[in-house]
Amino acid sequence: MRKVHIHSVKAGEIIAKTIFLENGNVLLGHGVALTDRYIQRLINMGIETLYIEDKDTEDIIPEDSIRDETRKQAVDAIYSTMTGLMEKQTLQRRTSLPDLGQIFQKVFGDILSDLSSRRDILVNLCNLHTLDGYFFHHAVNVSVLAGIIGLAKGYNQQQLMELGIGALLFDIGMTQLPKELWNKKTELNEEERQRIRYHTEDGFNLLRTQYNISLLSAHCALQHHERYDGTGYPRQLKDKQIHEYAQIVAIADVFDALISPRPFRTGYSPSEATELLFAVGNSMFDLDLVKLFLQHVAVYPIASTVQLNTGHIGVVSEVNPLAVNRPIVRILREPDGSPVASPYELDLYHKDCMSITIVKSV
Repeated sequence: MRKVHIHSVKAGEIIAKTIFLENGNVLLGHGVALTDRYIQRLINMGIETLYIEDKDTEDIIPEDSIRDETRKQAVDAIYSTMTGLMEKQTLQRRTSLPDLGQIFQKVFGDILSDLSSRRDILVNLCNLHTLDGYFFHHAVNVSVLAGIIGLAKGYNQQQLMELGIGALLFDIGMTQLPKELWNKKTELNEEERQRIRYHTEDGFNLLRTQYNISLLSAHCALQHHERYDGTGYPRQLKDKQIHEYAQIVAIADVFDALISPRPFRTGYSPSEATELLFAVGNSMFDLDLVKLFLQHVAVYPIASTVQLNTGHIGVVSEVNPLAVNRPIVRILREPDGSPVASPYELDLYHKDCMSITIVKSV
């Protein structure tokens, strides 16, 4: 399969990877033939890219960091919790809240089990969801990214669980905002930005009183908008004053936000997002944590379409954990855009290909 932009797909092509709704349910499953009506609906729902079946790449199968069933259950838990809190506005009514600790220990336990079973801890986020589902799928993606960094740092089971639950619930304070502000489709004005800033303290105050949720997990909600140089909020903490869990969640939050389409902009490619993260190391984030994070992110994920400096167009067939920016690429088109006589692969990490680089994702 290969990942393509929505405006490049044609009626009759077959969906190769499931597209999810905001609550984790299936919008369109793999194997469904696209129609003009389906394509227009996906565009209207904010889907920018999707995976399609293709005879030249049928053996290229991107593996998400977690199983579809694990993701569905995690998104459903986030969706149920967040929408319930938005409806009830129960910040000061602890007795009406579900046992968040018990729920999300199970949720992150399943995520951690999937991550721990992988051969490597190189993340590949290949889930697809509607624009309205961003808030819920984003929380799951942040927990996946944070879990991978926790594993890379050698955290023990307790530390991983504290980090993971904090990552799943880091934005829970957003549920205390007016619904029209929380779900606004355009850019915010200054007054609205100031109101949204309170979500960090709202989230902390909600989580710190919950049974079975660590105070350190609650600090992920409080501190995920603090910045390494002291320019963040709510307390302008800097450097080691920010708990490491919150620093990891902040990096994961920004990375996934960058690569996700939003109502007012298209998503960045993973390679563009990694460049931006590296550029703000030791200003927004601890540079050592950024470097560790980037060592475990697929800059050019499997099945993504790329253009080389030679002009050739190809699809990433395999990622090299030792050099995430130099994957194996299956060449499909000549520099003039015509199909190659027979697809072939280039290992950009091989000494004979060191002069060949990826110019951009297409």
